[in-house]
Amino acid sequence: MRAILLLACLAPLAALAADPGYVRVPGGDFTTTLQYEDIRGASRVATFEMMARPVTNAEFRTFVQRYPQWRRDRVPGVFAGNGYLDHWQGSLQLSAGAQGSQPVTRVSWFAAKAYCDAQGARLPRWLEWEYAAAADGSRRDARRDAAWRDRILQWYAQPASRPLPAAGTTAANVYGVRDLHGVVWEWTDDFSSMLVTSDNRTQGDPDRNRFCGAGALSVADREQYAVLMRVALLSSLEGRDSTSTLGFRCVREVQ
Repeated sequence: MRAILLLACLAPLAALAADPGYVRVPGGDFTTTLQYEDIRGASRVATFEMMARPVTNAEFRTFVQRYPQWRRDRVPGVFAGNGYLDHWQGSLQLSAGAQGSQPVTRVSWFAAKAYCDAQGARLPRWLEWEYAAAADGSRRDARRDAAWRDRILQWYAQPASRPLPAAGTTAANVYGVRDLHGVVWEWTDDFSSMLVTSDNRTQGDPDRNRFCGAGALSVADREQYAVLMRVALLSSLEGRDSTSTLGFRCVREVQ
């Protein structure tokens, strides 16, 4: 019964009328910070289109009005936990702490995926998100710039209780994408396949007799600490979970 319900709720939905503003991200070769045992060197990222900013509260409210199965008072618990949209004043009413122009948060992966399905789009894969987020205002890959890395870490040091800015207020990167850093964390389509486990012996540790619990992550560049933080957060979640600092955006294929 659960499998049938899952397929019914995640079936493709009719596209929403409003265009949220997608920009083209040209493809290229990219070496991820994560270290995969079966991938050496650069991977090819195909060209795709990405929303220029995260989905807002107002846009997500329009979505749940049109698809009421995703209202917080109707969504099945298997698809959204108790915290789902609980910062809204009601099932369809926003509040002072969830203004229409702010990025929507407290959304589950299932709900984010359904929203993107309704746009005729999908959630970005991790490699696509990391690829786009590696850019700054003038370079496609700014990861070697210590000052650029420090600015991102300074955002992570800010208290999570501070009010969110309006979506789209940070400077655009070279592709025209905004808010990849400095606003909210974001869901990715393949969040559950990140390389975090409770056993370091599954993460390429050469000493198979040494066990470290609590979490292990294989990375190619430990200077990219902000990437490790993002992966650690996503790896700690289940699809029904939501947090006050986690939103999303969608991407579209380019034929």
